Amino acid sequence: DDALVAALVDSPKDAAEHRIVVDAVVDALAHWCTEVGVSSLRDVVKLASVSHLTTTVRGALVQPAPSSLDLVGALHPTPAVGGWPTAPALDLIEGLEGFDRGLYAGPVGWTNAEGDGEWAVALRCAALDGARAHLYTGAGLVAGSEPGAEWRETQAKLEPMLQALLRP
Repeated sequence: DDALVAALVDSPKDAAEHRIVVDAVVDALAHWCTEVGVSSLRDVVKLASVSHLTTTVRGALVQPAPSSLDLVGALHPTPAVGGWPTAPALDLIEGLEGFDRGLYAGPVGWTNAEGDGEWAVALRCAALDGARAHLYTGAGLVAGSEPGAEWRETQAKLEPMLQALLRP
């Protein structure tokens, strides 16, 4: 695990992929915030089957503050799920994937009557239909991506869901 985390932190390809997303989040929030700050790009969150680069983005909202739905609308889709630049990337994805994503990669969360809320991106999810499950995950493809490595990453992301579904 330590060697894999070190390789992730030292990977120019993964740093570039992550930077695209962070920059897009900062750009989207700039309209809604008086200031936006970014933590270190070298932080890693370790999960059971994969590790991810992580960056905290904080902002001071303009007043009157926008609702959490306004912010979700500004942030969705992030380049992590919709590519960059957004419009041509989404057109390309629609032509290549050959299926409707449904709720995959959409915002999932809650909002209250005051407009406060908490949201995440459904990066790994399943749509259940009786005894059938459609599992969704993906990988970010950028310059320097290696198809075999991206496939292995996708398999690692799916593994926890497969294990949960196959458990007796």
